[in-house]
Formats: sequence, C-alpha cells, structure tokens
Amino acid sequence: MNRFHVHVNVNDLERSIAFYQQLFGAAPAVVKSDYAKWMLDDPRINFAISRRDRAAGVDHLGIQSDDAAGLEAIGARLKAADAVSLAEVGTTCCYAHSDKYWAEDPQGLRWETFHSHGEATTYYAPAAVAEQAASDAGACCGPRAAEPAKSVAACCGPAVAANPPACCN
Repeated sequence: MNRFHVHVNVNDLERSIAFYQQLFGAAPAVVKSDYAKWMLDDPRINFAISRRDRAAGVDHLGIQSDDAAGLEAIGARLKAADAVSLAEVGTTCCYAHSDKYWAEDPQGLRWETFHSHGEATTYYAPAAVAEQAASDAGACCGPRAAEPAKSVAACCGPAVAANPPACCN
C-alpha cells in the first residue's frame, strides 16, 4: 500500500510542531532540530515539515511506496508519461535512505515518489553537505526546472532553480 506524502516549509518549527500535533492528535514520529515527520494511518499520510532557506508553504507532494516493487510501478507510469525529471538511487535526505523518482505536474508542482529503506543520522548525505556548502545554489530536494532526467546517488537531487534547499520525506 502507498502513503500520501506532503512536505511543508515552515518559519517556526516549534510552533508548527505544536499546531500539527494538535491537528493530528499525535506526536511526530521523528523530531530533529530542523525537521519533524508524522507517519499517520488515519489519514494514511507521511506529513513532514522543515525549517530551510525556502519560502514557507507546500514544498512538494509525493507518494511513499512500502516496497521497491511499488516504487518501480509508479516510476514506470511516470516514465511512460515522460514526466521523470530526476531518478535517485540510494540517496540520503530528510534523515532517511531512499530511492526516488522526481516529477513535475503541468503547473510545475513537484512530486516525489520514493521508497525509504532505512534511517539516516543526517538530513543530507555527507557528500551532499559538502557539495551544498560549496555551491551557491544549495542542494536538496528534487530537480531544477527543465533539467533532463538523470540518476544521482547524492542528496535529493539539485535544488529548484529559484528556491535552494529544502527536503523531503
């Protein structure tokens, strides 16, 4: 079974955690200094918030697959629609190890489809942290607009051109 995913950028993480904890009637499953995530069963959603250098609001939507085969089925549908803008294998982002397909809808809304296969101790992969520090554009999460599809094993892919870092699942 798949799980719907929503990632929201927030300005005040503590106040946002308090709000969403009340809304969902549950504490987050993951809390870090810059990130929180709820894995709810009713409704079945992976809802994440983070404090990044991006405008507050919805960052991206997604579908989290319970297994690799489910992700490949979603990826095949996206490929058939010529919608995959970035494929990632073994990436580290949002304190998780995942494989992903990134796509954009016709309006430019970013969609992350992914299968997570383990927890990580850092938000980004160590190589991506160094890459982000060395880059004016930053890193994470998803493709730049109009960037061709490619495979990447770093961190959640290159940043959206107008809005550097934020992330994911």
